[in-house]
Amino acid sequence: MSVLDFLRPAPFIEEIKDPDLVKKNYKYWRLRTFYSMYAGYALYYFTRKSFTFALPALQNDLGMSKFELGLLGTVLSLSYGASKFLSGILGDKSNPRYFMAIGLILTGIFNLLFGLSSVWWAFAVFWGLNGWFQGWGWPGCAKLLTHWYSQSERGRWWSVWNTSHNLGGALIPILAAACAEQFGWRFALFTSGVLCILGGFFLMNRLRDTPQSLGLPSIEKFRNDYPINASKDKERTSFTAKEILWEYVLTNKYIWILAASYFFVYVIRTAINDWTMLYLVEVKNYTNIEAGFCVSWFEIGGFLGSLAAGWSSDVLFKGRRTPVIIIFTVAILFLIFGFKMIHLPFPMLDAIFLFSFGFCIFGPQMLIGMVPAELSHKKAAATATGFAGCFAYLGAAAAGGPLGAITKEWGWDAFLSILIGCAAIATLLLIPLWSLKSYPGQQQQPPEPEPEKA
Repeated sequence: MSVLDFLRPAPFIEEIKDPDLVKKNYKYWRLRTFYSMYAGYALYYFTRKSFTFALPALQNDLGMSKFELGLLGTVLSLSYGASKFLSGILGDKSNPRYFMAIGLILTGIFNLLFGLSSVWWAFAVFWGLNGWFQGWGWPGCAKLLTHWYSQSERGRWWSVWNTSHNLGGALIPILAAACAEQFGWRFALFTSGVLCILGGFFLMNRLRDTPQSLGLPSIEKFRNDYPINASKDKERTSFTAKEILWEYVLTNKYIWILAASYFFVYVIRTAINDWTMLYLVEVKNYTNIEAGFCVSWFEIGGFLGSLAAGWSSDVLFKGRRTPVIIIFTVAILFLIFGFKMIHLPFPMLDAIFLFSFGFCIFGPQMLIGMVPAELSHKKAAATATGFAGCFAYLGAAAAGGPLGAITKEWGWDAFLSILIGCAAIATLLLIPLWSLKSYPGQQQQPPEPEPEKA
């Protein structure tokens, strides 16, 4: 027996026959699953962004350059991006109850170790390990969202879940900036680390695996909501890793195009999120608290933008996600141009810009992350979204050290010009996908064997 056996997916058990009991149990478990993974992913964000909002204090305390600080962001993005893909493959073959919880506990531990460090190499090691286990959060959520919520409703559920980024992101700048201001930057890391360790045990208690592991029918059968041309036959309990990766991800040209656009969207998202506080402090002479206040509006805008994107893709565009992505991406282009033109310090105006950035960035961020799951197979959801996420965090890595070095050499105007170029390229990549529908290439499948019984 392997020590990792407990990570394996929970086996299917005999299906409950009483329709009233099925309905009651589905209502309970869908709600419990949702609030648990929502809270868990918000806490993941605490350990990912705690360092970002301690940047000014960390720079003053240890005298690090923009390049050194940006390089730490690059280390996290590269390790997180690689983990997101590889952990996506593992996540499709794992039980999210334990996979997601253990990752959260370990990210908390590495936040504590980062806060105890004082030299760059130790920061890089612990932040890289933090990034690796950050990658254990997304696969569980992708798997749960595709197994517990069906095609016609998923855009709304996924968009509400996506606001967990914003809840965590809106709280952490205020919490981390206040901790850094009052007690030093180390305390900001300690606080987020302890919260996430406790959150990991909460997830172990609350989460479960698929509906079938609780004796419930698949979500498609329960809601009679099958994707177009998808088979209504019995599900297989699993696919091999090779089937998942090759047949449902790597040979899908649409996933490749979305992944490429995700790179540029994430350069923008990460640059705005990670560098704007320092930009406001250096260019507009804001205090840490004033800059933290402005940046928190980025997440508030993202909260509403995620909801608007999910609702409009379900209701206005009838399950077509790419038109919404394109509209939001064009808006980002004009917003960055406007922000670049205004140099005067005006906190309320900057807060409005950051709110608008969040609104428009988190729509594409959420939907591009979601669409690969719908273009593959729900048994490959974590792998497909992890593959796209790997490209996203290559973009995030580019927004760290490389963008920090460019900013140091040529200034903040060059920084903003690069973001304008990224928005333009992302838009051009996405325009040919305007008419793309979910499951465009999924063929009718032959009857599949009965699920295994526990």
